[in-house]
Amino acid sequence: MNQVVLVGRLAEEPKVTTTESGKQVTSVNVAVTRNFKNTEGIYESDFIRCILWNNIALNTCEYCHTGDVIGIKGRLQTRSYEDENHERKFIMEVIAEKVTFLSSYKKEDSNPTE
Repeated sequence: MNQVVLVGRLAEEPKVTTTESGKQVTSVNVAVTRNFKNTEGIYESDFIRCILWNNIALNTCEYCHTGDVIGIKGRLQTRSYEDENHERKFIMEVIAEKVTFLSSYKKEDSNPTE
């Protein structure tokens, strides 16, 4: 069974692009905090590349921004490509099947209107 569940913060602003076949796609990095501290007593984060397609991509781009907490359920996929030195490189990424918007990062209004 190939199933991944992640909860983390968007590390970048999601942006939708359209493929040649007309499908919408976005690729985001999700910062997932580890549940243990390192030797310096700090919680580290892993930045995990996630691919979102069609309505999931469109909704995420419309409603989520950098710093928002999201949940992703999906599957791992490995793909490869050849770099400029003709060496084969492998990438592992999460293909999202479901995205849940958990919380929004509220920016402080620098010019409040009271």
